Amino acid sequence: MIGACRRHGRSSGSAALYTRWKTLLAFGIIYCVWGSTYLAIRVGVEQIPPLLMAALRFGVAGLALSAWGLARGERLPGPRQWAAVALLAFLIFLVDYGFLFWAEQRVPSGMAAVILAIIPAFIAVSEILWLRTQRLTPRLGAALLIGLAGVVVLVDPSLGLGGAPVYLLGAIGLVVGAASWSTASVLTRLLPLPASKVMSAGTQMLTGGALLGLAAGVFGEANRFHPEAVSAGAWLALLYLIVAGSIMGFTAYLWLIHHVSPTKVGTYAYVNPVIAVAIGYFLGGEALDARTVLGTVLVIVSVLVITTGKTIEARAGAGPVSSPGGERP
Repeated sequence: MIGACRRHGRSSGSAALYTRWKTLLAFGIIYCVWGSTYLAIRVGVEQIPPLLMAALRFGVAGLALSAWGLARGERLPGPRQWAAVALLAFLIFLVDYGFLFWAEQRVPSGMAAVILAIIPAFIAVSEILWLRTQRLTPRLGAALLIGLAGVVVLVDPSLGLGGAPVYLLGAIGLVVGAASWSTASVLTRLLPLPASKVMSAGTQMLTGGALLGLAAGVFGEANRFHPEAVSAGAWLALLYLIVAGSIMGFTAYLWLIHHVSPTKVGTYAYVNPVIAVAIGYFLGGEALDARTVLGTVLVIVSVLVITTGKTIEARAGAGPVSSPGGERP
């Protein structure tokens, strides 16, 4: 009896240690891998047309995730669900990621990550106006103003903080993309989507990849794409985005949301921009001036305040608004 208890204690301790290491690994993936995808995008779009590159990334990743879902016995979306999937794919992948890949041709990867970090602010505004799950409290209002100030600092060189001018159209495109993602986050609560997160995310990526491919054709990117002229580095960047950024990142996120509190998982929203800025500086040779640092700090403080605040539903015992597809790959 005593020996059995000792063996049980050892096995329980080993299982707890294994789970702890899996948790640390999963957090490492959503922190570091997702934070590094911005530089990988910048490397890729230097030689691969942006919309076409985005189409390849999400088309392949979406196909892999959808196939995984089918292998697990999950059903494809029904007609109404496909309509919802298509709408979210348009907002997330064509608009948000389309602008991101396009903007990173001229906007530094770290700055692009920081601008997109204002997504929680847009979601908070949407919750106030449409879902009524937030109230405009002094705390939330201050956080929104801080986030707006951070974006202004990043894009306005007239403030006298130094640094090279930012490509204004690219910055505007990123803000539009952030607003589009936030709209999709609100609609996720209202639209009929597959119950399986794997199938939902996979079909959204797959549809988004198809929409991006169509857009690439409309803008003539196929005529400017010469695979034989693309370097190994650009192909590796694309492969990294598909395998690490989308497939591994989603798998880690999916595991975390079933084993760790949503508040802890949501910390990636303000860790990713810091990782992206650091990687852009140390590996991508991007500038790290006073303006970039101040803008990053302001945006992250805003996101931290917003994401740690409780919604009306959370105070009542319901869950927070979920991200479309369950993640930001």
